[in-house]
Amino acid sequence: MKKKLMVLGMAAVFSIGLGACGNAENSSGDTSEKSSATETKKQETQKISYLGKEYTIPSEVKRIVTASLESMEDAAALGVKPVGAITVGGKLPEYLAKDLEGAESIGEKMQPNYETILGLKPDAIMWTSKSDGTVTEKLDKVATTFPYSHISTDWEDNLRLMAKLSGTEDKAESIISQYKEDAEKAKVEVGENLKDKKVMVVRVRNGSLFLYPQDIYFNPVLYADLGLTVPEEIKPVKAQEMIALEKFAEINPDYIFLQFSESENAEKPKALEELESNSIWKSIEAVKNDKVFVNSVDPLAQGGTAWSKTSFLKAASENLAK
Repeated sequence: MKKKLMVLGMAAVFSIGLGACGNAENSSGDTSEKSSATETKKQETQKISYLGKEYTIPSEVKRIVTASLESMEDAAALGVKPVGAITVGGKLPEYLAKDLEGAESIGEKMQPNYETILGLKPDAIMWTSKSDGTVTEKLDKVATTFPYSHISTDWEDNLRLMAKLSGTEDKAESIISQYKEDAEKAKVEVGENLKDKKVMVVRVRNGSLFLYPQDIYFNPVLYADLGLTVPEEIKPVKAQEMIALEKFAEINPDYIFLQFSESENAEKPKALEELESNSIWKSIEAVKNDKVFVNSVDPLAQGGTAWSKTSFLKAASENLAK
């Protein structure tokens, strides 16, 4: 009987030993697999530089959220279909709606919906450099977030970033080279004849007139690309700056490109009509000579993107040649 119990005890110990070995092997295998998976994950990311900063993104970016109008314009120019985009009044801006059809609303301008963006599982988010860092940090917890520049002179960097993420580098370079070629041609045909003229862009927002620095909004097209003279009154402007109608009349521009959007003047929908009927406005040289061009491009166009610059260059060249 004792002998029988001893045999059974040894068998049990042997069995436990085998189980322990098996568990150790499985544990080792799991660790190895996890390690391998971690390595694979690391290999599936890449570093990308944008405006002097380095970002880590997936090696293959399939789902892009364009949370700024600037990035939406670049996506439209390159034929990129973002999974999410901002809306204006609950809808995609009319001038981009066809190109970005299918993109889900992630909130209104400057008001991103984090829950919606999280649900879209983006690989990269294109936010706006106009925002403070707090929102960027929150979005960055969802996916790598780029503070997409609103500075017009960064337009090539912006376009190349979108192209890098979407695999459309050749198209981006084609757009850039074509724009420069068209600008040089327009500079010869139009710019040379208007060097002594005051040409200005003014925007109506909340019923007031606003000017921009020479390197912001559409101004670089006029003063850098077409080579027109920068009015002395524009040189000290450092940011979007409101100007009284009386003061603007004193500048007395020869040509005016006026942008007016209903969505930016919701509380004063008749601001444009009131401006055009104002006697002070009527005293301006450009107004008297019928050289005011209202919404020569879509009033929501951001100015400093490939889409905006290409559209405005065409419109400016045609209007200034009249």
